[in-house]
Amino acid sequence: MSELISVRNLYKIFGKSPEKAVELVKAGQSKDELMNQANHSLGLKDINLTIDRGEIFVIMGLSGSGKSTLIRHFNRLIDPTEGEIIVDGVDVMKLSKKELEQFRRHKMSMVFQRFGLLPHRTVLDNVSYGLKVQGIKKDERLQKARQWLETVGLKGYEQQFPSQLSGGQQQRVGLARALCTDAEILLMDEAFSALDPLIRSEMQDQLIELQEKLKKTIVFITHDLDEALRLGDRIAILKDGELVQLGKPEEILLNPATEYVEAFVKDVNRARALTVETVMQPPVCRISASTIGGALEQMKKLPERYGYYVTDEGYQGVVLQDTLEEAAQTNASDTLGEDMMEELDAVSPDAILESVIPDTLETDYPLPVVDAEGELQGELSRSNLIEVLGETSRQAA
Repeated sequence: MSELISVRNLYKIFGKSPEKAVELVKAGQSKDELMNQANHSLGLKDINLTIDRGEIFVIMGLSGSGKSTLIRHFNRLIDPTEGEIIVDGVDVMKLSKKELEQFRRHKMSMVFQRFGLLPHRTVLDNVSYGLKVQGIKKDERLQKARQWLETVGLKGYEQQFPSQLSGGQQQRVGLARALCTDAEILLMDEAFSALDPLIRSEMQDQLIELQEKLKKTIVFITHDLDEALRLGDRIAILKDGELVQLGKPEEILLNPATEYVEAFVKDVNRARALTVETVMQPPVCRISASTIGGALEQMKKLPERYGYYVTDEGYQGVVLQDTLEEAAQTNASDTLGEDMMEELDAVSPDAILESVIPDTLETDYPLPVVDAEGELQGELSRSNLIEVLGETSRQAA
């Protein structure tokens, strides 16, 4: 992935003399000290991060952490006290008023927590509104709006008004409106937090499904770690305006950088949050020889008395040393066939750990991890699971 958004040395101070107050922050004053001693509020402190093209980048933290302040810097709804915001090679701070207007219309779309729909306009008009602002002709914008309404599951609701829709339906309209402008970047500020849990889960599913097709760059704000882990390719965690950890979901879960992050992740159900790929080990016992004798020679050099048999067509099954030794006494030069392999179903690297726990416990061997092309990627053993999932129990204790 290539870098699309870059934030460098970003500070935001709210108050009458932010330029003076920022020097106090650089000198070491905390958020509370800045408020008590200088009557200024620290919004962001020395934020440095990059967001890649086509990823879902989640910014999370508790109320007052600075997450909404940060996202509003990307389209300059808020200007920084100090620092740079570079979007697709363009310094956003150097845009003129007219250039900024075009930037907001074409480069970024925003989905709000409270939907932000125009109550006096129909669903169709709400979705097409951004295109109207862009100057797109009526027939074209309405046709495109209808397509996006169908995409988000609201075909047939075109002439309804927002007040006639449920909360989940209203948020789908908001999502369709943001997507309709064909902006490359989607900013979503607590977009699902006002929804009931079941509807929220459905919207998360829809966003994941849409992203697989659209490959937008999505900056998603949330205070919910489960939501962040489910949606994010990477997660940035803020506390009191500071970036305390940035990494992939599994890095945040398995290696919290601070006590604050550790407190965030301690109650997460790792079996539901982690995939096989995050905990699997490289496949040590790989057998590739085509004959019984050749396979046995390879087996004797391995640390275990079994191996995953792999051909040009990918993973084929598990073969045991005992089986090879018995067969080699009479037909060592024969081809290694399917009848000599143990049946052991493979698991996908994308599978959630919870879904493979039963298979892991029922087999005598680590499960082979095989990708969609049939290639052996790794192995998942009981000890892998115990090590990762057992950590949760120790933290809870």
